[in-house]
Order: sequence, then C-alpha cells, then structure tokens
Amino acid sequence: MSNLKSSWVESANNAETQFPLNNLPYGSFSTADGEPQCGVAIGDMVLNVAALEIAGTLSFEGTLGTGDWTAFMALGKGSWKRLRSELTALLSADSKSRLDVEPHLVPLKDAKLHLPFKVCEYTDFYAGKHHAINVGTMFRGAENALPPNWLHIPIGYNGRASSVIVSGTPVRRPNGQLKGPNDDVPHFGPSQRFDIELEMGAIVGQASDDAISVQEAFDNIFGYVLLNDWSARDIQAWEYQPLGPFQGKATANTISPWIVTAAALEPFRCPTPEREKELLPYLQEPSPMLYDIDLKVGLTPQGGSETIITQTNYNEMYYSSAQQLAHHSSSGCPMNVGDLLGSGTISGPDKGSRGSLLELSWGGKEPFTLDTGEQRSFIEDGDTLTLYGAAKGDGYQIGFGSCEGKLLAAAPIKNPDTP
Repeated sequence: MSNLKSSWVESANNAETQFPLNNLPYGSFSTADGEPQCGVAIGDMVLNVAALEIAGTLSFEGTLGTGDWTAFMALGKGSWKRLRSELTALLSADSKSRLDVEPHLVPLKDAKLHLPFKVCEYTDFYAGKHHAINVGTMFRGAENALPPNWLHIPIGYNGRASSVIVSGTPVRRPNGQLKGPNDDVPHFGPSQRFDIELEMGAIVGQASDDAISVQEAFDNIFGYVLLNDWSARDIQAWEYQPLGPFQGKATANTISPWIVTAAALEPFRCPTPEREKELLPYLQEPSPMLYDIDLKVGLTPQGGSETIITQTNYNEMYYSSAQQLAHHSSSGCPMNVGDLLGSGTISGPDKGSRGSLLELSWGGKEPFTLDTGEQRSFIEDGDTLTLYGAAKGDGYQIGFGSCEGKLLAAAPIKNPDTP
C-alpha cells in the first residue's frame, strides 16, 4: 500500500512528483517584479505562506513575511513542528480550508526562486570516504590516501558565505594564480581544471554558544539542500599547502532552492558505515542520523542534450551532518541560525558513482564520453551541471528540485596599467 499522503492539490498525488504532501519543502519565490515571499512547494504549485500569515490563516510572529526562512528558523523546534502540522492539515484531501488557501497558490513555472535563507557562515567538509581515497590515491598514492586523522574526525575548512548562490545562477570560470608541474614560475589566468563536487548541505536552525552533543546537533538541523561546491582544481593545487583550500573554492557554491526539512526526511534515516577506528565518545551517534537519498549529476554541453555522468547515494557519507556540527562546536565555536555545512563530495565505490569530474576522469588522464559523443575531463565553457536528489518512499518521493549552474567564460584579465 502506498504511503503517499493525499492532497486536494491534484498534481501532488502521484509517485513522480518531487513535492507531494509528504514533503512540503520551504523556499523563497517571487512573481513578475514582486518582492521575494516565503513559499512551500506542493505538486507543481507553490503556496504563498506570507499571504496566509497576512490573512491570519497562519500565525508565526510575522516571520513568514520576511522573504526567506531565517527568522522562522530562529523561532525553534516547536514552531517548526506546528507549521508543518498546520500546512499538512490545510493541504490534505479532507481539508475544510481549501477555499481560503487555493487563491494563494502560484504555478511553479511562473515563480522565480531565490536563496531560501540568509547564509550566515559556510563550512565545507571532506567526509566522503570513497572521494577521500580516490583523491588521496591520485596525489599521494594508495598507501597514503587517507591522512592519519581522517578516520577519527570530520575534516573541514571555513569557506565563504558570500559565494553561496541559488540554482539557476550562472557561474563564471575563475581566474587565479596557476603553476603547472613543468612551469618554472606561476602565472595568472583562467582555471583550466574547473570542476564540481556533489554534496548535500545541512542548515543550522538553532544557535549554540558552546559544545553540543551529536543528538543536540541533529535536533538543531532545520533541513537540507543539494550543494554543488564548484572547484578550481589547478588553483587549489598551487595554493592549498600549508593552510588548505582558499581561492580554488571561493568562486561559487550552488544550492537547490528548496529546504527539505529534517521532519520530511525522518522515514529515510540510516546509520553511518561501520568504523575502522572507534570514534571518540563525543562523536558517536546515539541513533541513525544519515539519510538514504538517491543522487545524480547531469552534464549538458552548449546546444546539446544532458548526460547523467554519475549516480550515488547520501548514505555513502562516513560522517553525518550531526557529527560534523557536533565536532564544529566542540571547541566552543558558536554556531548560528543560517549556518550552512557542506557534507563533502559524495562518491560511491564504483567509477559511475564518483561525485566529481576529478575522480570521473582520474585527474584528467581518463576522459569520459558524453551521450553527444563529446569528451570531458573537466568542465568546458557553456556546460550546464545539474544535481538531482530524492529520497524514495513507498509510492512517493521527497525531492529537492534541481541544483543547476551554467559555466560562463572567464572575465577578461585587466592590465593594472589600464583603467
């Protein structure tokens, strides 16, 4: 028997929709020249919850009229649960409020989507074991693939919140300082090894001023998005020692436009993998805190058709977002509402499940072929990269919407002697 919840919004009542009543993800949208509004995706429609708060149908201290979900997140877990319950009641097939709610539905095709929350801080992790082994093998050899600390702590670095953009925003190829293995001196120019990383992003919905447990961290995560960590591998290779990624990771981080709540993903919880080394007590999970979410990446060349270049699952992660957040806070580091945690590249054990072009082409040594017959080692100008994700239930799925970006040519390099 299907577990699909029935809605009076007919487009939400099929197994193929990303946004059934079971999901109810949160986003920010506008129509025509209007201001961004808080919205909830249902079937092929978006519900204007800001308008429902103005009408008095919903009441959450005016937070739904702010244009994004940051202020609502700060209200806390009680409000998170209440809004989801009230929206489910308003949109369910037996709702008596259809006449009040229906005027506030907008076709998704007519909506422009914006960043769904204000990104406060951004931290990216390196927590996918297959990815870490692949990259480590390429650069250090199989015997030294994993650093000595990798099996003990979730490794990460602090990135740029200003680089986070919403799906559909074009990305410009970065310029940077480059030095190839045969170059005597570095030069400045466009990255020639521009890449993606298939990731999930966890959104912190409750602030903390001191160390928190893994359970508290899990409870503080409001929801999840798809995340593409665009990466200039050649810039990164020259700069990363001794302090790690900097400009090679600063160009852009694209996220999907809909926040899928932790509550919607509850049926899909699964454990992290067996440990080769026992984690210290502060990192141990009291219950399964990872999720079973199918993921894939499509590459569409300029004027061509899309090729799915990789398929994997979020359950391949070695550390959950809750473990990452608990470790991040362990030094007393304050965590804020709107902090975004990148999972790290999600790769599986097989070549067809690698989450970056660096791995798919094995550092450029093994180009792969698209359905159009073209070959790729890294991204070319005009290519569009799209991330997809969905948790598959019995007769329904919980989707994230697409996470898409088109690569534009690098900006012209200005001579400092010219205006």
